[in-house]
Amino acid sequence: MPWSIAGWVNDHSEVPVATMEKITSALTSELADFIRNVVDAGEYETTREAIEHAVREWKERRDLFGDTVEELRALVQDGIDSGPSALATMADVKAEARRRFKAAQFRS
Repeated sequence: MPWSIAGWVNDHSEVPVATMEKITSALTSELADFIRNVVDAGEYETTREAIEHAVREWKERRDLFGDTVEELRALVQDGIDSGPSALATMADVKAEARRRFKAAQFRS
């Protein structure tokens, strides 16, 4: 059964229709074709529903990690400031991760 924004709004009273705002945006041909294809396939009733669902999922992913752009930039800068890794290869990184995991299990 296609996903429907109407059903979602009825089931999620925290998003009343009155709070909706219209935003216009240009998409690449590839993205526009993708959206039209999912609507034509019956996954969504309208392009608006498909786009709303995509934006909602994007927001949920961002909220899940909980980091702001500023926090992420600070983390990247911390990595840069820490200098080159002492671990030379991905195999070294994996071995260190396994060692830390086992040590954490032992402490528990």
